[in-house]
Amino acid sequence: FDRRGYPPGQHGQRRRGKLSDYGIQLREKQKVKRLYGLSEKQFRNFFEIADRGKGITGIRLLASLERRLDNTVYRLGFSNSRTQGRHFVLHKHFEVNGHYVNIPSFLVKIGDVIQVQEKSRELQAIKDSLDAVVRRGIPQWLELDKDNMRGIVKALPVREDITMPIQEQLIVELYSK
Repeated sequence: FDRRGYPPGQHGQRRRGKLSDYGIQLREKQKVKRLYGLSEKQFRNFFEIADRGKGITGIRLLASLERRLDNTVYRLGFSNSRTQGRHFVLHKHFEVNGHYVNIPSFLVKIGDVIQVQEKSRELQAIKDSLDAVVRRGIPQWLELDKDNMRGIVKALPVREDITMPIQEQLIVELYSK
């Protein structure tokens, strides 16, 4: 069958105007929010914390989003997606420095040890994810001990560790209005 270059329906062929600067900035913010699975309020709070600190706001924002526990679990390869990582964290499958943490937005620090809880080590989903992490790779700021199902935060994430095509400057411009 025939694939058209426009949506179906009566108005599918109408011309789409170019996005305004605001539209481009908004799209970028929405993309990052969706990527990390955050609500508007959570994202805004992360931005305000990044804005208050020293350094480049956009890079600080991305670094703090990367340090979230649900994202760190995903980056270490204990889950196949950030959403699954969030789910695992909420169900207390992980310990940070020997304590159960069920808060997906928990920010990991240098030296933190994240490990799969003893009872959860037999979960097939976690085992499958660990097998798949070889293809995805682990960022420089994390270290994975696959046999003991534990990861260590070696350093704070830097811009080079974030490989997704994110233009953080657009987000900063949007919130600076």
